[in-house]
Amino acid sequence: MKRNFLLLIFMMVVVAMQAANTVTVVYNGAEATVTVDDDIAEYITVNSGMSSHVSITSSTESVEIIYDLSGSSDDGEFILNGNYKCEIDLNGLTLTNPAGPALKILNGKRIDVSAKKNTVNTLTDGKNADYKGCIHCTGHLEFKGKGELNIVGNSKHAISSDEYVEIKNLTLNITGAVKDGIHCKQYFLMESGTVTISNVGDDGIQCELDGETSTGEIVGHEDEDTGNVYQLDGTLTIDNFGGKAIKADGEIFYRGGTQNFDTSQTTGITAVMTSEPDKDAAVYDLSGRRVTMPTHGIYIQNGKKVMVK
Repeated sequence: MKRNFLLLIFMMVVVAMQAANTVTVVYNGAEATVTVDDDIAEYITVNSGMSSHVSITSSTESVEIIYDLSGSSDDGEFILNGNYKCEIDLNGLTLTNPAGPALKILNGKRIDVSAKKNTVNTLTDGKNADYKGCIHCTGHLEFKGKGELNIVGNSKHAISSDEYVEIKNLTLNITGAVKDGIHCKQYFLMESGTVTISNVGDDGIQCELDGETSTGEIVGHEDEDTGNVYQLDGTLTIDNFGGKAIKADGEIFYRGGTQNFDTSQTTGITAVMTSEPDKDAAVYDLSGRRVTMPTHGIYIQNGKKVMVK
């Protein structure tokens, strides 16, 4: 009896923890139901009522909110305004916006986009020159999860980020785009997962510098702006593209994984990276002299330029 009681208490605590800080959006045709947890209600404004074109503004600058999206609509979208990092969970979502992006994220912070385990999620946009992609984000995107995400970009890019893009574990299928499959700035990093990009009018992946000059590669990539593309593991397939498989303002590094495309069809200096930058490796200045106590600046480590902050 006591054991069953303790188990019940434990399950209640788990459910409460899972529900905390969550906005749930369920699409159903021309309508969407938005439910806001009580603990974050003071930060959330739903601007769209029951419309399937859901528009939410978050005012918090200290609480990481989860937006759980599910259901289906062939005339809907998700618009998010905010100034603090957050997570968007795709939990079996099929969403088409005939007039613009499916996900429009007006938030300059880190945005986690997670395809939940055992779910299939499909996003499609419509022709609209005012937006850059089916997923249009003004911040940086970190894709993750053990589910599947399918994207079609009928306007410009399938994924457009004004800052970096990272991918981990996810199965990502970009099955068409008028321009690039993935277009980002600062850097692109694929840690693991399966990414397939096909039927794009321009480049499979394009990564640009955000500023005028490169910071040089930074250990951990924090505040890095190199225009570099990194594949550490996973399977990357790029075919039927109009421009380059990968176009980078910086360098292209393959540490491991599988590259199912002609690696000569790239723009940028290509190298094989056998490991991530080693914090304990010898550091040299730009004149080739070994430095034991590097201060702020650009140095050479493992044969590459590294920024020390």
